[in-house]
Amino acid sequence: MEHKENETDTIILKSGEGRVYNCGTMTAVFKADENETSDKYSISEWWLEPNSDGPGAHQHEANDEVFYGIEGTTSILVGDKWVEVGKGTFLRIPAKTIHDFANRTSQKSGFLNFFIPGGFERNMPSIVKWFEDN
Repeated sequence: MEHKENETDTIILKSGEGRVYNCGTMTAVFKADENETSDKYSISEWWLEPNSDGPGAHQHEANDEVFYGIEGTTSILVGDKWVEVGKGTFLRIPAKTIHDFANRTSQKSGFLNFFIPGGFERNMPSIVKWFEDN
């Protein structure tokens, strides 16, 4: 994978390419982040193994998130309601909204995530370490 440092460079990544972070039953693949977007956004794929939990309920104080289903069905908590996000489903979660995700099916699921503004990827090394330790 070619890592671009300039927001004006074109990025072309094939399936599976990007910065991969293994988090137990979840895998994140970052396609573009603060390095390529001048902190404007980050884009990543999140893949969940069948019948697996996500990161746990949390919120981001200053970041909106967009989820777009790309495979299977992912259950996404928004506030106090679970929403089923299948292939082609779009979901925007505004900043300060409690959310979580899980795969409650017997098939792998995946979604594209847009984190606005960027910077979430800075947390990934510590998230990977937490999953390794727990």
